[in-house]
Amino acid sequence: MRIIAGSAKGHTIASPKGRHTRPTQDYVRESLFNIIQRYVPGAKVLDLFAGSGALGLEALSRGADRAMLADNAVKAIDCIRRNAETLGFGKQSTVIRGDWRGVLQSLEKQSFDLVFLDPPYDLTQYRDMTDTLIENELLSDDALIVIEHRKDVIPGLSPPFILKDHRTYGDTVIHIYRFNAGGKQDGE
Repeated sequence: MRIIAGSAKGHTIASPKGRHTRPTQDYVRESLFNIIQRYVPGAKVLDLFAGSGALGLEALSRGADRAMLADNAVKAIDCIRRNAETLGFGKQSTVIRGDWRGVLQSLEKQSFDLVFLDPPYDLTQYRDMTDTLIENELLSDDALIVIEHRKDVIPGLSPPFILKDHRTYGDTVIHIYRFNAGGKQDGE
């Protein structure tokens, strides 16, 4: 795996060993960031199931201000820390170990502009995750939520989230939602 673009373009990143981490493939990550690039510069990013940290670190490489990278697996946390340091993003990134619910409960009223939800394919509690983001006031107005999931699953988010785009890459689907905090119409 490698960083696709930005200040760390071309640098390789490690992935945790084992079958518990399913890194986003380079071509999927490249396509995703081509779609969301205008939202990345200056963003505060949450990568909730970070694995190798590829999504959050790609965002930092492309100009995001800060990234919070969380995962429940010790091997993943060690890998994320090494990747962040190797790429020179140690000061811009915070790495947290814990399950998704515990992590979201611990982040008191931080405001994220871009959230990546790429959980293991058997974990499909997307609505619970996004509702918890709202309840804990963790989203900026108009935040983007990117969900990567298996092809046969539909996220089914609550009304404050508006589907902006979705793409299919083999068995992987990416859904991009905008958090509509103020109830604005698209284009306002």
